[in-house]
Amino acid sequence: MALTLVLLPSPLLGPAVWSAVGGRLIANGWDVVSPPPFGRIDSPLDVLTTWLRALPPDRTYVLVPHSNAGLFIPALTERLRVSATVFVDAALPPATGFVPLAPPKLVRHLEHLADSTGLLPAWTDWWDESELTGLFPSVAVRSLVEAEQQRLPLSYFTGRMPVADGWDQVPSAYLAIGDTYAAERDGATERDWPVTTLPGGHLHMLTAPDDVASALEGLLSRLGLPR
Repeated sequence: MALTLVLLPSPLLGPAVWSAVGGRLIANGWDVVSPPPFGRIDSPLDVLTTWLRALPPDRTYVLVPHSNAGLFIPALTERLRVSATVFVDAALPPATGFVPLAPPKLVRHLEHLADSTGLLPAWTDWWDESELTGLFPSVAVRSLVEAEQQRLPLSYFTGRMPVADGWDQVPSAYLAIGDTYAAERDGATERDWPVTTLPGGHLHMLTAPDDVASALEGLLSRLGLPR
């Protein structure tokens, strides 16, 4: 069975964050796609629509979400033929019910950043510059990533998404980068998923693409997935 790896970026960013890792995986014989940059995003439905338009329903996918993209896995699994998922430093939805688009602490932070129309700044402007140190390997790469950033409305993060029952019956694994998503990593361990942790920052796929690609291949192998 031919598999296509789908590298899903956070809706706040774009496919540039996955470009280097995707190149390594393609060179190693994997079929890899990353959906195009987003247009305007007003709600999670805009994200889901963009991805579904880019992914033909007649193919079999391995979904590889980063960060906030993890929240969309139940909806994608419900609509596409998905053989596995590998979360990469990503939000991990519950087994059923609803999932908030952001934790309360982050929502409180964002409430102070929204402009008079409720629009948030781009993601790299959410943080002090000191908090971004080491996330980008060069000024040029940072410029490419920032060019794809989205300014989402605050209302995007105060909503909830429904979680399709049975999504986590699909074989899954978790790749954590450092301890930012330690709770999600622990949740994956509790589900008996293969788990790997790499040292580094949240955008480790930019600074160490070979390491991330290798770790992904290791987890895919543990899931028994062929190239």
